[in-house]
Amino acid sequence: MLPLRRRSIGGLPDTTRHVLAGGVVIGALALTLVALLIPVDAFGGRSPAAAATVTGDDGAGTLSTPYGPLTAQDRDFVRRVRLAGLWELPAGRQAMQRGTRESVRTVGEHLVEGHTELDRRAIETGQALGLDLPNQPNEQQQGWLSELDRTQGDPYERLFVHLLRQAHGKVFALVGQVRAQTRNSMVRALATDANSTVLDHITVLEDTGLVDFEALDGGSQPGTGAATPASTTPILPTK
Repeated sequence: MLPLRRRSIGGLPDTTRHVLAGGVVIGALALTLVALLIPVDAFGGRSPAAAATVTGDDGAGTLSTPYGPLTAQDRDFVRRVRLAGLWELPAGRQAMQRGTRESVRTVGEHLVEGHTELDRRAIETGQALGLDLPNQPNEQQQGWLSELDRTQGDPYERLFVHLLRQAHGKVFALVGQVRAQTRNSMVRALATDANSTVLDHITVLEDTGLVDFEALDGGSQPGTGAATPASTTPILPTK
């Protein structure tokens, strides 16, 4: 009887074929693992949808301009600078009139001076880049102004400082992010100006001695420990 010969496929012995098959399986598993890891690495631990929310994505993508690429984050930043002035300018004028402490009136002066110039720069930047900018405070900002209108005396000054310090603290991080990442020269220049202005405002607000840092960290009303109503919790203004 003749010895049985092991069958092969494509001219390859069975042992070689099994080794190749095992390699294919291992390779497929490795590619699957890489595919699962890519979204986490590419978006810093966030899904693409979450990343778009953080940057205020308007859906237009990155646009070409004579001043360099204009991203969704760039456009969102210019609009937020404009929005900040729309409520901080009237808040500053009010503090100049109603503040009983000289330090609070000084904050009002810095707000008016700083945002008058920064607002002009935001409008100039928006026009150069063809952006539609808001012309009045949004509903959230109007709520902050209404809270100030309903408050008098020492509680007014403490609320004023709390709202403005909390708002400036949050926007300061955004300014630094945009300044570091933008490739648009107009946006970069605006971010540079905004950085100086926001830092000046934070400084004079803290010079009042009225900043309750525990309230800033915990989202509570200054000096009370009670939760701050949603209408008075300053966050970055949205469109």
